[in-house]
Amino acid sequence: MPNRYSNLKDFNIHELEDVAKEIRDKILKTVSKNGGHLSSTLGATDLIIAMHFVFDVEKDPFIYDVSHQAYAHKLLTGRWKDFKSLREFKGISGYTKPSESPYDYYCAGHSSTSISLAVGSAKAIHLKGEDRIPVAFIGDGSMSAGMVYEALNELGDKKYPVVIILNDNEMSIAKPIGAISKYLSQGMAGPFFQKMKRGTEHLLEHLPESATYLAKRFEESLRLITPGLLFEELGIEYIGPVDGHNIEELIETLSIAKNMGKPVIIHTQTTKGKGYEIAEGTKEHWHGVGAFNLHNGESSKKSSSKKNATTIFSETLVSLADNDDKIVGVTAAMPTGTGISDAMEKYPDRFWDVAIAEQHAVTSMGSLAKEGFKPFCAIYSTFLQRGYDQIIHDIALMDLGVTFAIDRAGIVGEDGETHQGAFDISFLRAIPNMTLLAPYSEGSMIEAMRFAKDYNHPCALRYPRGSFMVDNKESTPYLLGKSELIKEGKDILFIGYGNGVGKAIETANYIDDKEIAILDLRFVKPLDKSKLKELSQDYKEWFIFSDSAKAGGVGSAILEFLSEEMIKDINLTTFEYDDKFITHGNTSLVEESMGLLAGQLAIKVKNKINI
Repeated sequence: MPNRYSNLKDFNIHELEDVAKEIRDKILKTVSKNGGHLSSTLGATDLIIAMHFVFDVEKDPFIYDVSHQAYAHKLLTGRWKDFKSLREFKGISGYTKPSESPYDYYCAGHSSTSISLAVGSAKAIHLKGEDRIPVAFIGDGSMSAGMVYEALNELGDKKYPVVIILNDNEMSIAKPIGAISKYLSQGMAGPFFQKMKRGTEHLLEHLPESATYLAKRFEESLRLITPGLLFEELGIEYIGPVDGHNIEELIETLSIAKNMGKPVIIHTQTTKGKGYEIAEGTKEHWHGVGAFNLHNGESSKKSSSKKNATTIFSETLVSLADNDDKIVGVTAAMPTGTGISDAMEKYPDRFWDVAIAEQHAVTSMGSLAKEGFKPFCAIYSTFLQRGYDQIIHDIALMDLGVTFAIDRAGIVGEDGETHQGAFDISFLRAIPNMTLLAPYSEGSMIEAMRFAKDYNHPCALRYPRGSFMVDNKESTPYLLGKSELIKEGKDILFIGYGNGVGKAIETANYIDDKEIAILDLRFVKPLDKSKLKELSQDYKEWFIFSDSAKAGGVGSAILEFLSEEMIKDINLTTFEYDDKFITHGNTSLVEESMGLLAGQLAIKVKNKINI
């Protein structure tokens, strides 16, 4: 970090604007090489500079929602030199991370948590009698989640001093109304109006009811022409909209909010991709990017001849929907990421994006299933955690035929701890009425989805980010609870689940000393007990391959089966993830650090069976 940034509060406006240009340039050069979140973090740069100018990062909690937009914060807090390692293995995280810097207040990666965290920190500050103020930075997309309003509801009641910065880069407010609203709301937030308001409130206590009514109506009529009526009704002071790229105006507004001594939300309007014309505007492609050519914006990634799993899901979903008008679907703010966007475009009345609202997405599909439709609920593994109660209470309890298409299962790479798809098998396997299956190739993905389409009970199929390890377009149909032995052998049995089948095949290729049988488990719930009993007669060394947590995972399911059937002569080893969170970085490097590359696993197998 340039030494002069440590004296940011001494800068004038023109110097701060130069800082913004330097930071954007640093972000662009780094992200174009490493990939990362781009448009949102470029748009937030001026806001974050103003935050650091007005508030004290040494003591005030800076709480970033999702925190994918906090690159400028990282650059302002001592990580300028190390920023070149952004998202690399053992490098700077793409999200806030307290173990990386004391200026990162909280670990974040999922949306809509910032205001709850701010309320909690405000309570702690109050109890400790400290002079600090939490600052929550939240995007308009995150405002679609119910947790935000739960937090606002309490904050409006308790009135803890909290400043919420709403970074609005999507909403549209007409210029005339916006200008009037900004003028009025800033005026209302200023010390003169606040002093007058307190005096008026005291006076009204002693006036007739009719006078009180008229005064209240006057204030409310002013509020009605600002877009902050909802927040005011919740008891939160509102300022805005404010130009999120006018640093001078931002500093003035933040200073007012800081001194109000109550909860206040500042509505700022920003442009995604600010400073990089190619990415400016509401272009979803530039939200999260891989490496790209900085001059023309073209991807630097070499195209793969293998189709990725999300594309296979997308194509198959549309194909199934073409032939069955009962097929519907939903996603939670990730239409492109989950591949449901093509179905939404072709059948806009049957496929929906409900914004960042996983709980609502899950429950709403329950009603559709009850009405005779076949819903596909497409959500990343890491985000499905947010709808867990709804899966249990609103889908499984009713035994409704909703299919959960779980994208990004397994290690997802550079996004790291908050996004790894490690836990879905473990948390879904415990739910009654739930069926769990996983494909390992294009052909098996198509067959798994055909099975799910006609299955009138809750089920979940998982698949990885990127391509399957096995490039095979052919597959036999899926039958409930039935596995498939895809390779005969002797002595040793490799059991693969989902993309783990590919890892089993690749590992077996490193071992020439033994003939290894390979089982495509297909279903982890229900298990193919008859097949496993049969195989227990011929194979005594079993090895489990699955991109999932070991605790409660595939190995656990099979150990439970062996215990129930009192089969005691099987030596079982599982190569699932150990009981710890998985760091960020290139997937191969992360797997290597965990000893999970095929060559490393082959050595473990050889050591286990002494060959």
